[in-house]
Amino acid sequence: MKNEGYSMHLSDGVLSLPLIITTSVAAGGVLWYSVQHIREKEIPAISLLTAVFFILALINIPLGPSTVHPLLCGVIGILAGRRSALAIGIGLLFHALLFQHGGITTLGANLLILSLPAYLCHFIYQWMGARWKWNASFVAGCCGFAGILTAVGIGSLLLSLSSSFYSEGTFSTIRLLALSHLPLAIIEMLLTGFVIGQLAKFRPQLVAAG
Repeated sequence: MKNEGYSMHLSDGVLSLPLIITTSVAAGGVLWYSVQHIREKEIPAISLLTAVFFILALINIPLGPSTVHPLLCGVIGILAGRRSALAIGIGLLFHALLFQHGGITTLGANLLILSLPAYLCHFIYQWMGARWKWNASFVAGCCGFAGILTAVGIGSLLLSLSSSFYSEGTFSTIRLLALSHLPLAIIEMLLTGFVIGQLAKFRPQLVAAG
């Protein structure tokens, strides 16, 4: 991870070898679940979400001495559902290969950091929004906020398990990671609430498809 960005795309050399192996195996299982029983008619929507994630996640937003980038866990989780890991995984692979944004050895870890929150957002939205008929914009906004916090939590956990260096000191990497992503959580809360709210109103079949 580059300190100047505190990005959720972990770079090569950040994680220990046992964690690289563990996260790669776990990510393989998540991808296997994501691609099971995929239908041809789902591919265009998955491709579109992959493209949106690929482009927006390259945008760096300056926040004080740091920069962060959109993660879109809420939007992708709600719209892609089970296919979230597939959409995110393809985007992460091209990030690493084309722009060195993230790493090859940490591809599994980065997939877990973003796809697990996306699945959580999907579950929350389906339970609160679809089942209990809560306001779509409100529930989606909560998902966007929770997605960022969960991603930061998983990333921080992996860093702390890899080395105590990342959690030492007042201005530790983990603490700066959390502080720099709090404004992003608010931004994504508003963005996710607006996007899903509009889709639920005008194109409800797209939201239901997730």
